[in-house]
Amino acid sequence: MQSIHSLTLDAFSHLLAEEGEKAFRAKQVFHWVYEKRVCDWDLMSDLNKSLRSKLKEKFSLASLTQRNVETSKDEETIKFLWELSDGKLVESVLICSKERRTVCVSSQVGCPARCAFCASGKEGLLRNLTVDEIFEQVYQIDQFLHAKGQRVSHVVFMGMGEPFENYENVVKTIHLLNDENRLNISQRRITVSTVGVVEGIRRFMREELSVNLVLSLHAPNQHIRKKIIPYARKYPLEDVLGAMVAYARESRRDITYEYTLMEGINDRPEHAEELAVLLKGQQCTVNLIPYNPVEGLHLKRPSKETIEEFRQVLDSYGIVTTWRYTKGKDIAAACGQLALKENSSPLAVTK
Repeated sequence: MQSIHSLTLDAFSHLLAEEGEKAFRAKQVFHWVYEKRVCDWDLMSDLNKSLRSKLKEKFSLASLTQRNVETSKDEETIKFLWELSDGKLVESVLICSKERRTVCVSSQVGCPARCAFCASGKEGLLRNLTVDEIFEQVYQIDQFLHAKGQRVSHVVFMGMGEPFENYENVVKTIHLLNDENRLNISQRRITVSTVGVVEGIRRFMREELSVNLVLSLHAPNQHIRKKIIPYARKYPLEDVLGAMVAYARESRRDITYEYTLMEGINDRPEHAEELAVLLKGQQCTVNLIPYNPVEGLHLKRPSKETIEEFRQVLDSYGIVTTWRYTKGKDIAAACGQLALKENSSPLAVTK
């Protein structure tokens, strides 16, 4: 059974035409699903019974089943755990900040990158998510917000998985999110984060998208990067940064570098100086992220004083910085933590 969330309006219209239905029926269905947020064929009252039966037989309205939801104490972070049709688990996070409603989506079950500080890669890569499985994370959370008179405003591909290792499905999903017949989210409000897959960055550059690209940098040099990011052994830092600069030039979007600060590993003033020299002359922002502890990983978050000292060094070199306040610590909101916790429990689904 094909998911309606994987089809463009034209493709869906073509499939209905093959069933002997008029082209306008496709737009009616899209109106019910994406405007009225109706997820039951039987409730689409202006479709005749025969068409509803065909739709029910041939097209699915849901690929994900909500397994768990956890809300932080400040109610600004909500984590959703989804069960896929094969029983595997992935997660998404809704982050509320003033008027913004940002959804952090997963692109894979698990992650091949196996970064030392991240829960997503602890069990390696299990499989890629399909287009509908990625898109539906945003759609279902938009449904959740719609009941409150709100909607998803931004999407970030920063959940479980390396987006450029599921390249085709991620790019297709971006186009569907941007589709005016669906959620109509501006490309400029969509961000893709990569650990540094050089051929993926260069290929993405040729897509002619206005999407923001973020590099998970996390180290001021190749030596430290190889210790905490296994992918760095394949992709030298010089090549990765060259690809990022080329993307920024082609897309006319500023570069953002994510830098997770880990006590005693990459948080010293000398690391900050080295990072500043590395990025000198670039139109970029460094997003400093205090490490979010993961059970079973023996890493620590630096003190506020250490982080502030690191930031001051970058500021002195004219490097623009942001300091991401860690949200959702009380609900294990870092990538992969909730899925890992569920998979470790007696109730975890295994197939």
